[in-house]
Amino acid sequence: MSRLICLLAIVFFALPIYAQTISLQPVVSGLKSPVGVYNTNDGSNRLFIVQQGGAIRIWNGSQLLPAPFLDIDPLTNGGGEQGLLGMAFHPNYKTNGLFFVSYTDLSGNTAIARYSVSVGNPNVANASSGTIILTAMQPFSNHNGGQIHFGPDGYLYISMGDSGSGGDPGNRSQDITTFLGKMLRIDVDHGLPYAVPATNPFFASTNPAVKKEIWAYGLRNAWGFSFDRTTGDLFMGDVGQGAWEEIDFQPRASRGGENYGWRKMEGLHCYNPSSNCNDGTLTLPILEYSHAAGNCSVTGGYRYRGARWANLAGIYFYGDLCSGRIWGGKQAGAVWTSSEMLDSALTITAFGEDEAGEVLGYCRL
Repeated sequence: MSRLICLLAIVFFALPIYAQTISLQPVVSGLKSPVGVYNTNDGSNRLFIVQQGGAIRIWNGSQLLPAPFLDIDPLTNGGGEQGLLGMAFHPNYKTNGLFFVSYTDLSGNTAIARYSVSVGNPNVANASSGTIILTAMQPFSNHNGGQIHFGPDGYLYISMGDSGSGGDPGNRSQDITTFLGKMLRIDVDHGLPYAVPATNPFFASTNPAVKKEIWAYGLRNAWGFSFDRTTGDLFMGDVGQGAWEEIDFQPRASRGGENYGWRKMEGLHCYNPSSNCNDGTLTLPILEYSHAAGNCSVTGGYRYRGARWANLAGIYFYGDLCSGRIWGGKQAGAVWTSSEMLDSALTITAFGEDEAGEVLGYCRL
């Protein structure tokens, strides 16, 4: 029996916060393994839907356009946790037409590539314009991260998983001489093929082996990260090993260099070593949840900044791939609390925002 692949808009019932529940309103069906939804912020209100197999489709507000915006199927191996995993539109996309994609190539390694929109048709990319700007070897086929976003500083942020197997056997997330298990930050407007911002935390390192592109480390597989469009704060849903899922947080004022703990810690708990794992230098998650009741893998989401439901401003929405639950995280000073807002039968694969800041989600029924 085939599964319905759907893009959903989150609809909130107007009740006092944390007495609220949410419902999901279907937007478009018929997609194939969607892993992300993005907007160009160009006034067109189009949604660009990334499919793991390599195609990017456009929803123009009334229909799914028949021709892909871009299809890189011949360049990627879209099975398991591999494939086309993310895209990001340049902050000046409206004028320069540039966008970036993240995918695993035919050898299973990560590639970040720059493309441009075609001349004369805003709904079709120039497929021949693809230029790879960054690559990373992946010794295993899972934990590839994959999402990319431009931050409020104009730099491109790249989520890199620890490359998998189980338990990070190479301790790559704690090793600053590899891209793996990191959040990278690069300047795509200068240098060839890019420049490393001088404000990156390891830029001044005299060790030639250190990867100066690293912005933060100690991540296992940050599947789903986003910037708060109002404050610029960074949220990351980092997938756990086998017991705990976590949401990591970085304030806009951060200078980078945070160590989010993996593989020393899984969530708020020691992993390897099994005790005395935190010497006080680790940045702990703001939220965590266990694998009880069918939970298995966090899908990081977005902090709500839409206009339809003003009483939910600032609530961070995230979900679980297996259980279909969606939670809302609320901040009070330095303390975060979370409440379940929906328990569905869906497979929650990704979240996104439209141009107005309304939250969208992907699912499989």
